[in-house]
Amino acid sequence: MGQLSFFEPINDKELRNILIKELKHYKALKVKLENQKENKDGGIVDLFPTLRNTDKISEYKVKQIERALYSLDALERKIIELKYLTTEEVNDIEIYLTLGIKKGKYYLKKRTALYNLATALGII
Repeated sequence: MGQLSFFEPINDKELRNILIKELKHYKALKVKLENQKENKDGGIVDLFPTLRNTDKISEYKVKQIERALYSLDALERKIIELKYLTTEEVNDIEIYLTLGIKKGKYYLKKRTALYNLATALGII
């Protein structure tokens, strides 16, 4: 007899796409918050026009994504940083060779990291 499940199965591809989108947006939000701090410190109020005020949401998102990233173990966090938070596109082979780990371990850690991030952020 099969194991009972209280949750619907998760579509891995959909989950990965949502997380990638959020992590890419996180990079932009971090820059936005740094720019705002720089403007505030320099006494500049409106350097650029603002179409909508999402400052509080941006702050919360950055804080919560950072907290979620630091809930991962060091290897999981490094994989996520190299794969999704650098300015250049890096393929999986480069990452697991750089980290000196085997392909199987890399993909297992990457998948675990994505699930843990999604859980910490309340996506799943």
